[in-house]
Amino acid sequence: MTMLIKMLAAAAAATVLTTGALAQGANQPGNPPVFFPIENEPAPKLIVDAPLPGPLARGAVLIPYRTENFRILPLFGEVASRVSPRVGHLHVTVDDAPWRWADTGGGTNTIVVVGLPPGQHKVTLELASPEHQVFTGQTVTFTVPGTGSHKH
Repeated sequence: MTMLIKMLAAAAAATVLTTGALAQGANQPGNPPVFFPIENEPAPKLIVDAPLPGPLARGAVLIPYRTENFRILPLFGEVASRVSPRVGHLHVTVDDAPWRWADTGGGTNTIVVVGLPPGQHKVTLELASPEHQVFTGQTVTFTVPGTGSHKH
């Protein structure tokens, strides 16, 4: 019986030490982040700025954005919907097109659209869960200048 108690105590101590070491190692630079189940997490926020004026004057639309309580990562599926900090991707729609694309990260926090004809346009950005449930979104309206002002 004493031997069994010693073995269980050793196994418990090893588990505590290993778990602590793994958690510390995962939070070190170069190691993947630690994710935990969601519990009462604040709602995600999307903050979208107007297109940058300099590039827009040349016909390139650069739309900076940032998120709060949400990380844009290339993770999909039900399991990814249950982690914290909350993860997902950005749906991007131009001029109410019937199609959109997804931005899954890359660290730039800027949507780039080129080749739009001169005139008024709009881009809608939506924060979406790994299962494509939209949490929130914003639309930016802007004007691409006429062809006389394009300088490539």
